[in-house]
Amino acid sequence: MSRSVLVVGGGGREHALCRALSQSESISDVHVTPGNAGTANYATNHPISASDIDGLVSLSQTLCVDYVIVGPEAPLCDSLADILLEHGIPCFGPQAIHAELEGSKLFAKEAMRRANVPTADYMVLDSSSDIESALSSYSGNPWVIKRDVLAGGKGVVVTTNAQEATDFINDSIQTDGHVLLESFLPGEEASMLVVMDASGFVCLPPSQDHKRVWDGDKGLNTGGMGAYCPAPVVTEEIHRKVLERIVKPMHESLSGMDVPYRGVLYVGLMIDEHGDPFVVEFNVRFGDPECQVTLPLIASDVGELLFAAATDSLDNYSVSFHDKHCLTVVLASEGYPQSAKKGRVILGAELAGDADDAWVSHAGTGTDDSNTLISTGGRVLATTAIAPSLAEARVLSYQRLGMISLQGSHYRNDIGHRAL
Repeated sequence: MSRSVLVVGGGGREHALCRALSQSESISDVHVTPGNAGTANYATNHPISASDIDGLVSLSQTLCVDYVIVGPEAPLCDSLADILLEHGIPCFGPQAIHAELEGSKLFAKEAMRRANVPTADYMVLDSSSDIESALSSYSGNPWVIKRDVLAGGKGVVVTTNAQEATDFINDSIQTDGHVLLESFLPGEEASMLVVMDASGFVCLPPSQDHKRVWDGDKGLNTGGMGAYCPAPVVTEEIHRKVLERIVKPMHESLSGMDVPYRGVLYVGLMIDEHGDPFVVEFNVRFGDPECQVTLPLIASDVGELLFAAATDSLDNYSVSFHDKHCLTVVLASEGYPQSAKKGRVILGAELAGDADDAWVSHAGTGTDDSNTLISTGGRVLATTAIAPSLAEARVLSYQRLGMISLQGSHYRNDIGHRAL
């Protein structure tokens, strides 16, 4: 069976999806909108923005695609999956009722409480709250404060400074009406991507990303400066605990609802000193850059896997993985993550330099009037490599990165340091 598919989005995650789908025997045509300069190597790019819900639905109909894969979270929160299903088009990506797991931190906390899933204690603060006494009840560790909105990864403050905490709480209450104050979870972070539908679920290998902009996990938080997979911090024993305490109860709870969850649930984990996992956050889509290091490790047909989840037939799908390691390093624009310099020429990222074991994933790239590759965003591209060991994957990824030049750009030199 060969199917045609539309991928929604234009970043590194969507590039990774297009690349994986182009290698899938079950897929005949890959379309992407809006895509980027790199997705054009694997798919047909279309100019519809990921926020234009009507345009996306009408493009899906015009192209007569067999299903749609939604990369970013915002269109899911805006009911894209619901509207596609009303038009009889299967969608990999949950309906709006479940997209709230990422859209609202409070909704996610309540869902975890219902399913008895381990997560940090929290309280909700609003204009009637005594902020000083709330902060003192969570003192002794850094305070963790989360806005209850889609904030593009920038809605969380972790601080030991009482003034900074108070200011962020007050600002958030003013803009959003309320804010979450959570207890601090010490430990090591990891991510688990779980593909699920009404019939079952498939856990992809656990990964770990690097959020801080500079080496040694210093500097500002970013969307992610690199990642590797599988993450050795998730031992077999911890994997079993994640499955029993988090994945199975969440799947049971979500698949038991009138509208089942169809898509990928990104489980952000904190693993404490006793090897016990807690949920830090849920996302309702593939992580970026976690997607870039997870998809290449799937040995079975990726198109088949995602179509199965979109059509509630995961229980008939059998997944297999390569016994390999994957690592990706992000190249960022000058000024990122504050104010990225755009429009600069990128050299050395051409497909000709790519090999089966090391390649470039485009994110913030485009072309100018003379068809020259230029930067269009903060995270410009990433070099990804796959190898029998993590150390080899790291060497290959940095070698490929060494062939690329972009004025003023920066990257971390220590991706994978926690495992290596």
